[in-house]
Amino acid sequence: MHRIPSSSYLGPGGLDFSKSFFTPINGSDSPSRSKHNTKITVVGVGNVGMAISQIILTQDLTDELILLGVNPDKLRGEMLDLQHASAFLPRTKIRASVDYDATADSDLCIITAGARLKSDESRLDLLHRNVAVYKKIVPQLAAYSPEAILLVVSNPVDVLSYVAWKLSGFPVNRVIGAGTNLDSSRFRFLIADHLEVNAHDVQAYIVGEHGDSSVALWSSISVAGVPILRFLHQNQIACEKKTLENIHKEVVQSAYEVRRLKGCTSWAIGYSVASLARTLLRDQRQIHPVSILVDGLYGIEGGQVFLSLPAMLGRNGVLGITNVSLSDEETQQLRNSAKTLLEAQAQVKNFIN
Repeated sequence: MHRIPSSSYLGPGGLDFSKSFFTPINGSDSPSRSKHNTKITVVGVGNVGMAISQIILTQDLTDELILLGVNPDKLRGEMLDLQHASAFLPRTKIRASVDYDATADSDLCIITAGARLKSDESRLDLLHRNVAVYKKIVPQLAAYSPEAILLVVSNPVDVLSYVAWKLSGFPVNRVIGAGTNLDSSRFRFLIADHLEVNAHDVQAYIVGEHGDSSVALWSSISVAGVPILRFLHQNQIACEKKTLENIHKEVVQSAYEVRRLKGCTSWAIGYSVASLARTLLRDQRQIHPVSILVDGLYGIEGGQVFLSLPAMLGRNGVLGITNVSLSDEETQQLRNSAKTLLEAQAQVKNFIN
């Protein structure tokens, strides 16, 4: 299809860097044919799954919403509770089922199902149990909705995104983990709160693992287009590295603090995932830090690994990876984070083959 240049196009010899600004996704497939109605399946009706479902409904993101789970009574109760609010919501068909045939032809499958960490087990034990859960879920979702986008929310999200990719057989652009999209929102909030500005005016990313080895990209933080670290340096404003590290530490600890206080996280991850759903289904081509397949970028060695980097998302999933400039320290931290995730992936490879 011939593309008509926009008014901002600078013509022959002008500035046209769209192809170099993003790294293309190798192994991606072509966009699926469009259809009029959209359909979202949410797998798992716990606190996170229902928060996502509720926000999807209030934001009018789909024509049909499927709740999939294993407890028929719980499913029916959640379905009825949402259906009874129909008079106050945009018109959406809401169904619930324990059978995967109800998910057929979904545009987006959001997986929140997974085991919870027991007091006497390690994170590795939890990972093995969640891999077993995914082996039951992912192949059936892929079979009933072969053109869908898989959006992984269950933790550990990076490794389970890798598992979902392997189990589904989908091209890499159509398997995405929620990753550090929420971590970056927490990061932006803390910076905005400190500067007393709106978080919308703060551009800041957390990348790497959604977890303890995540990396705060301080070198690229800006507020209203003003690079923060450069501004501090030019105006001779002292900023100790320890202060920056404490802000990042608060981001990492935020989820633990919320769980300690209320028993779970739900609303923030709900809004985070709904924002991803909006960008994907409405082809917004917005940049989100999400968990995607990374192979060789930033000198990462050891094989294919899922971790978070800022990526452009649209109707065909991941459209490109933003070529963000990292400092030498940030690059090394990202490599270390990738090493942590590769070690975890190695622990489950035998379970998914």
